[in-house]
Amino acid sequence: MSNTGYETRRGELATYFDKTAVDKWKAITSNSPVSRIRETVRAGRDEMRTTLLDWLPHDLAGMRILDAGCGPGQLAVEMARRGAEIVAVDLSPNLIQVAIERTPSCLDGGKIDYLAGDMTSQELGSFDYVVAMDSLIHYPMETVVKILADYSPRVRRGILFSFAPRTPLLAAMHNVGKLFPRNDRSPAIVPIAEAKLKQAICADGQLTKFDLRRTLKVDSGFYKSQALELQVR
Repeated sequence: MSNTGYETRRGELATYFDKTAVDKWKAITSNSPVSRIRETVRAGRDEMRTTLLDWLPHDLAGMRILDAGCGPGQLAVEMARRGAEIVAVDLSPNLIQVAIERTPSCLDGGKIDYLAGDMTSQELGSFDYVVAMDSLIHYPMETVVKILADYSPRVRRGILFSFAPRTPLLAAMHNVGKLFPRNDRSPAIVPIAEAKLKQAICADGQLTKFDLRRTLKVDSGFYKSQALELQVR
């Protein structure tokens, strides 16, 4: 994907997730004791992951799925356990290493190829599904739609992703920079209005093969995210 704004933001996120926050995300995505704030994030992420898994077919045997922004690999492992071939990509080599170390040796016929790099790369090939859990929440709506459109020719069944829903409370927290206390703060998310996002998706000529399907907001303390399903007609 060629976009200066996207590439700049991607670089900032790579630095944060690979250097500043590796230990934080290792803790949140494990059973280790964490702060109350991080407990709410862990619970919200668990609910979001369960939602996206529920929206996928139970039997994924023979399917190829892109886990775009896989982090420590929890979602990738669950999809592979259903028999899918997973390409799991993350900007952070350190988080990819965590994912590799945590992945069980037996995945019931599925497999995972972990890669450190750009989740939008054309070289990753085509997929039955693209799943992007909380990897698009740091980008403005125009960039999110551009990423979805770039995936479109390479997707056979659907795209499942999450975005930061624009609510009065989240917008206020974002505007004053207090979404997290300073020592817990991740790079700023970009709240997006659901109606405007859906309108932009429907108006994009490269996304006309998709129907907008299910959506669900997850609100767990300091974790606020919304899942959206695009299904090929």
